[in-house]
Amino acid sequence: MPARRHPTARQVRLGTELRRLREAAGLKATEAAGLLGVNSVQMSQMESGIAGVSEQRVRRLAANYACSDEGLIDALAAMATDRTRGWWEDYRGVLPAAYQDLAELDHHARFRHDVAVIHVPGLLQTKDHARALFAYLNPEFPDDEVDLRVEHRMKRRVVIDGPDPIPYETVIHEAALRIRVAGRSASRAQLNRILETSEADHVTVRVIPFRLDDFAGAGATMVHLGGTVPRLDTVVRDAPHGTAFVDSEAQLEHFRKLFHRVKEAALPPQQSRELIHQLAKEL
Repeated sequence: MPARRHPTARQVRLGTELRRLREAAGLKATEAAGLLGVNSVQMSQMESGIAGVSEQRVRRLAANYACSDEGLIDALAAMATDRTRGWWEDYRGVLPAAYQDLAELDHHARFRHDVAVIHVPGLLQTKDHARALFAYLNPEFPDDEVDLRVEHRMKRRVVIDGPDPIPYETVIHEAALRIRVAGRSASRAQLNRILETSEADHVTVRVIPFRLDDFAGAGATMVHLGGTVPRLDTVVRDAPHGTAFVDSEAQLEHFRKLFHRVKEAALPPQQSRELIHQLAKEL
């Protein structure tokens, strides 16, 4: 398969998992290359996502690595053969690659868990809220550049608003609900959008109130996307110079526990709705 110039996060993840299986088997890259009849450069490209890998090769490698996790093998084989070209492809080369990577991860996720402390989660934002955020954080952007980002964010909502939504849970701090990102009327509309969305059976919204004692989770902001199998989960976090994708098993387990801890500290869904409703009435 020809080399890719810009592999997606999903393609890189496939290569990463193949490398992890090889390392767990105690084999060097040159030894694994010999099992497939390829050279070490080709093996390196497959493990970095630069080169594609066929389902047959995925299964051959898994067998030679003595991997007995059939669910993981099937999931990796599916990733290798996936040729989905979703709506996000229209933005490739127009917006930063992370925008497409996030949309693709959403599309393939089994579930999504968000923790938001300062900003309303992207999937729950209204157009006015999103536009105000993008314009404020990037004052040098012309209007059409801001519009592109808003348009992309609104389309990403299909994973919870569309015909085949995924289970979605979010924990939002009261701070994010009170900050008037786009003025009084837009803030009221934003709170109402959260309330309306929370009525869906597949959506659960919990709020961390200001009055909660002993909450030191201000740094807990994250997006946790469920993979086909738990090992293929991904946590997305904002980094100083872009978006960070976390996928090591130790880190994934850390963030699973962190989400559970924050979730347990939050108000139950009904009390959360009552608080959001009260905040909307105050505007």
